[in-house]
Amino acid sequence: MDNLGIEVVVLPYIKMEARGKYEEALKEIIGILKAQPVESIDGDLNYIITRILKESYPLRYFNLNRAVGVLECCKLEFYRRVAAPYEDTKIKENGDV
Repeated sequence: MDNLGIEVVVLPYIKMEARGKYEEALKEIIGILKAQPVESIDGDLNYIITRILKESYPLRYFNLNRAVGVLECCKLEFYRRVAAPYEDTKIKENGDV
């Protein structure tokens, strides 16, 4: 709890020193994706992400629920860090709705 009595949740960000073990595999996957026609990337990403989740978690409802939560948080993080700043730039360029 913080000093206002609000529960503090530690976000599961991966520490900088732990990221290295994934870098080579990520570079390879990203390179393969970038070489594909843009219209096939969605299906490729769906396949890759589904395989990773399917093979990372044991098949139990608890873990399926966790996996769906991970996907939701990834969606929100992508929007917050990539889409929203892009939209803000376009609003400055073209005006708000």
